[in-house]
Amino acid sequence: MQSLAAEYANHIEVLQQRTREALERESIDGLVIHSGQSKVMFLDDNHYPFHVNPQFKAWLPVIDNPNCWLVVDGINKPKLIFYRPVDFWHKVPPEPSAFWTEHFDIVMLQQANQVEKHLPYDKDRYAYVGEFIEVARALGFNLVNPDRVLHYLHYHRAYKTDYELACMRMANSTAVAAHRAAEQAFLQGKSEFDINLAYLNAARQGDNQVPYCNIVALNENASILHYMVLESQPPQQHRSFLIDAGAGFNGYAADITRTYCNQPHEFNDLIGRVDNLTKLLATHLQPGTEYADIHREAHAGIAAILADAQIVNLSADDIVERGISKTFFPHGIGHFLGLQVHDVGGHIADDRGTPKPAPEDHPFLRCTRTVEARQVFTIEPGLYFIDSLLDDLRSTENSQYINWDRVAEFKPFGGIRIEDNIIVHSTSVENMTRDCGLV
Repeated sequence: MQSLAAEYANHIEVLQQRTREALERESIDGLVIHSGQSKVMFLDDNHYPFHVNPQFKAWLPVIDNPNCWLVVDGINKPKLIFYRPVDFWHKVPPEPSAFWTEHFDIVMLQQANQVEKHLPYDKDRYAYVGEFIEVARALGFNLVNPDRVLHYLHYHRAYKTDYELACMRMANSTAVAAHRAAEQAFLQGKSEFDINLAYLNAARQGDNQVPYCNIVALNENASILHYMVLESQPPQQHRSFLIDAGAGFNGYAADITRTYCNQPHEFNDLIGRVDNLTKLLATHLQPGTEYADIHREAHAGIAAILADAQIVNLSADDIVERGISKTFFPHGIGHFLGLQVHDVGGHIADDRGTPKPAPEDHPFLRCTRTVEARQVFTIEPGLYFIDSLLDDLRSTENSQYINWDRVAEFKPFGGIRIEDNIIVHSTSVENMTRDCGLV
């Protein structure tokens, strides 16, 4: 923790510098960053799970407390307005005392609607950053989520500080331990529901604490890219298992996927080939490389697997040229990772927010930036047997090149995705996921 505290001091310095530069563009004095508010369900008195504003948790690891505020100007010590009500219905957060507190002037707020007395008087010189626009207006803020400020902050958030990298390594370590527990539950014949429980138990994080809804898919369900049903009863036969699940540490995310097969079948060979492709593509995340080119390399790799497995009776080049690989690999190769699972800034060319959209032939690519040091990416090639996409393929002239009997052999296994979390350094890449022992 002492090392983390030292790295955090530098992290605050970096955020102060970025804030100063962003404020100069808007010619304002500072930002008032809202952690957020809890939301009541429609026609109910229960609340949705609280999720903190990412711009707030960029500054400090307070991720579970609504009605907090930060006042920052890039020069003076940031002011934290920490919500700590008198409440016998709910757990009241303790007074902050962790390593990060020395970097903030902290005032306590007992009533959420009394925050105005702690905010800057001249609100025309400050911008509100947060989700609750009506609250900002009621408090007198005219400038809300200014584009030029957010573009600058989002673009530079791609460059992680040492503190952030340390947090992401910790998140990966937690997630890797939980992935191992989930694999064992699969091998024991558990249901999707029970496998998810095993994962959460090992991570020591609940459904609302992990950074996204876990994808825990058995057999054919592995072909559903965002499968989140969690069947409570195990299937009669456990053929395959795809798990896409992460963990958090101080607000930073891990995002890892693995696929397993529980019987002797060529599907095991496909898993091995996709795994090797993931490792290979990770090594290609070199500074100066276009991330879109990594995506194109992934399609070439998937096409080679399809050709070698005699699923498609064409060369790998022809499979890509005819667009057939998109049927079996329909999503992007990955995305930025950090405070958010799909971290911001992936589709802008500079810190002024100039758009850099996904290429027309690969519209689902989540990042088009040039790879640079201190960026963190996921690499996640996949190979799936998706009914709707296969039906579309069957209706085209490319159907003649598909070995449909081979497709039928693999369809009961659903699909494969292997995802690692990669830090790019100036002269090397660091595969956090593999370094934590998940192979």
